[in-house]
Amino acid sequence: MSLTALQQASLRGLYAVTPDDPLLPRMSALVSEALAGGVKVVQYRNKVAPPPLFRAQAAELLRICRAAGALLIVNDNPEIAADIGADGVHVGREDGGAARARAIVGPGKIIGVSCYDDLAIAERAVAEGADYVAFGAMFPSSVKPGAVAAPLSLLKEAKARFSVPVCAIGGIKTGNVQSLIDAGADMAAVITDLFDAPDIAAQARIYQDMFKVTA
Repeated sequence: MSLTALQQASLRGLYAVTPDDPLLPRMSALVSEALAGGVKVVQYRNKVAPPPLFRAQAAELLRICRAAGALLIVNDNPEIAADIGADGVHVGREDGGAARARAIVGPGKIIGVSCYDDLAIAERAVAEGADYVAFGAMFPSSVKPGAVAAPLSLLKEAKARFSVPVCAIGGIKTGNVQSLIDAGADMAAVITDLFDAPDIAAQARIYQDMFKVTA
């Protein structure tokens, strides 16, 4: 089943990825500020949350995103994504691939796949039905300091080879995102430079303006 027009339109611009935070109210407040800045897609990612908190935060962020007309993608956990009715799931190297994720979340949901610096992973993901592919780290990342580095040329090649949106991740800031846009990135996945900003909504607007994403 193909994605809806809303889903397709949302896979462009700033991709807000949540920081690790053990407090549900604070997580909700952070995401609400990002949504106020025009964010259209949020990835719930929390590597420190135990399963009950993970589910509770994911469900609450889905409610907030729905109210704002935005999409919620759950990181690493297709079972929780399916259970709460999220808009999709993002999977990495250890999560079983796009085909397994699709079998769990079902048709009409967004499947994103981390492809690191490897076009072969992306090719396999697209063949299995991935709706976007993500590459990085594009720049040194404080979240994943040991992440493999991916060159800008990889974005250009992926954009030329695949028909699905291409997402860049890793160390992205307002000062370097233009190089990713110029290389063909449809989305920029950002944690620190967004959620550590003094004004999260204003920071989100800067990114959306650079991608020329309108409200």
